[in-house]
Amino acid sequence: MASIFTRILAGELPGHFVWKDAQCFAIMTIQPIRQGHVILIPNEEVNHWDDVKPATAAHLMQVAQHIAKGIKAVIPCKRVGVSVIGLEVPHMHIHLMPIDTMADLDFTFAKPAATPDLAATAAQIREALVARGHAEANPWRR
Repeated sequence: MASIFTRILAGELPGHFVWKDAQCFAIMTIQPIRQGHVILIPNEEVNHWDDVKPATAAHLMQVAQHIAKGIKAVIPCKRVGVSVIGLEVPHMHIHLMPIDTMADLDFTFAKPAATPDLAATAAQIREALVARGHAEANPWRR
């Protein structure tokens, strides 16, 4: 059975995309710790991060750097934190979260976000990425 992320990628479920390329995609999480919380996901379903192909893992890290710059352009923060947990969905994904303190990485603060808020933040991050020359963030490429 396809993971929820695969179903979002296939268009079966809604998602607020900020990136999409041949190897991965990034969407706003529906339960962010803080505004601007994005998850980056390989297109191929792999349960454990340490089973991701090395080339895909390298690509994910490069894309994470691009998205982090997009997040920082939109959300005032000191850094963009990175976390790979993997317990909530059996499809490897990387959390990218704007942070100012260590507490900003605490998943107990995650709460459902309103769809209009997610859509607006996704649009702002996409615009920042497109402005940096990343066509993969173009909202019409879905």
